[in-house]
Amino acid sequence: MIFDKEGNTTIVFQEKISLPKFLSNLTSAYPKLRNDHLVINLFSFDSLTTEDLLEFLELSDGHRGRGKSFVLVSDKISYDQVPDEISLAPSLQEARDIIEMEEIERDLDL
Repeated sequence: MIFDKEGNTTIVFQEKISLPKFLSNLTSAYPKLRNDHLVINLFSFDSLTTEDLLEFLELSDGHRGRGKSFVLVSDKISYDQVPDEISLAPSLQEARDIIEMEEIERDLDL
């Protein structure tokens, strides 16, 4: 698992591993990441389904409950196919934009 920290945001990605193993590794590493906004880069996965992304829901809900952003990044699945509870962006730049918008909303108590 590879971590790329940029300020208070950490981008997490993994090369050539199964999604369940990636999720297991992420859950194990989470205590070190819990204070950062998280961008989960899923570009290394050849195909993803809505059900695959729902595997991240519990971790995402807990992280967002602590006032931090949690954004999945993939262009393999449409934003319209994912429930509103999951933040999905098609690029890393759009994930950064989502985090910036969410920080503004938290600052304004929206």
